[in-house]
Amino acid sequence: MSNTEEGKGQNVKVVLRCRPMTPSEAAKEKQALRCLNEKTVEVSYASLGKASKKAFMFDGVYDQSSSQKDVFEHVVKPVVDEVLQGYNCTVFAYGQTGTGKTYTMEGEVNNCGSVMPPGAGVVPRAVAHVFKYLEENDFEYQVRISVVELYNEELSDLIASTDDHCTGQLRKLRLMEDPKKGVVLQGVEERAVKSAADIFSILEGTNKQRHTAETLCNKQSSRSHQIFTLKIFMKEKTLDEEEVIKTGQLNLVDLAGSECVGRSGALGDRKKEAGQINQSLLTLGRVITALVEHQPHVPYRESKLTRLLQDSLGGKTKTLIIATVSPTSGNIEETLGTLDYACRAKNIKNTPEINQLKAQREANGVYLSSQKYEEMHTEIERLKQA
Repeated sequence: MSNTEEGKGQNVKVVLRCRPMTPSEAAKEKQALRCLNEKTVEVSYASLGKASKKAFMFDGVYDQSSSQKDVFEHVVKPVVDEVLQGYNCTVFAYGQTGTGKTYTMEGEVNNCGSVMPPGAGVVPRAVAHVFKYLEENDFEYQVRISVVELYNEELSDLIASTDDHCTGQLRKLRLMEDPKKGVVLQGVEERAVKSAADIFSILEGTNKQRHTAETLCNKQSSRSHQIFTLKIFMKEKTLDEEEVIKTGQLNLVDLAGSECVGRSGALGDRKKEAGQINQSLLTLGRVITALVEHQPHVPYRESKLTRLLQDSLGGKTKTLIIATVSPTSGNIEETLGTLDYACRAKNIKNTPEINQLKAQREANGVYLSSQKYEEMHTEIERLKQA
């Protein structure tokens, strides 16, 4: 993803990650998926009573032996570097429930510090990388984060809800159309943070707010989609001493897993959740199909998930999809579905643009949303107490 490609069509990048078989799966099921090389997988399955094989190619393939560090360093870190250059970027994990989406995106969050634990996922590693870069460079910066959950087509602010935990209510949000910014979340709290440790502390609270439940396919299944957003405002000097303001945004999305209601054992609330999850993912698939086939109408508005991801699919954002699958023969139908979906998504083109302005325009309000906002807020609080 080179800066020279600004404004040009750029394909969504798609990589595949295959989780290991569990001991119980290894004892009773066959391995149906093999990684042939670093970009190709082969699936063995039965079709009309006959044994069949099919190969799928991606921008990268990570098998059972790949570590959390491997996935971040080879795939996600280059995306984070683009954010630090002033681009908007999205990374989201998609796959059947129980295939390792939340492990890939979050992993160990609670024990992250100066030394990253082996189980740390994309979110903590991206946060640590951002602050390492910012602290090693001599320029002004500010970082703000938000954490939003989409559960049963309702949007909630998990940072604000963590502050309101004594009420037992999640703070609801509304999607709005802004003529300049596109789809925005009205009233979402963007919390200013000064270190990676600040973010890890906030995430400990927001993770407790997220809807999870046990199903037959997953002991701790995510029952909602979660969007963690990191906004970075940077004021730096060019080689000719001009001051430049860059704004980068990183959206890290952990989608709830697609599932077969019968196999997952979903009943009551779990069944309703599964229906909403599958419906939003079905709409996501329809959006991808419409974009790839250049259809005149793209159904973004048919679900809140696709409205949230609108700029990431066919817009001005650089996008990476991590598709997660199971290698077992028992999950072959869901695995083939994920592989087909991921292959189609590779053909979506976005037109990324860098967010960069000359600092002398700051007087006109360009930088108001970051540095000046913080100064004004501090001054207002001081006057209140005077």
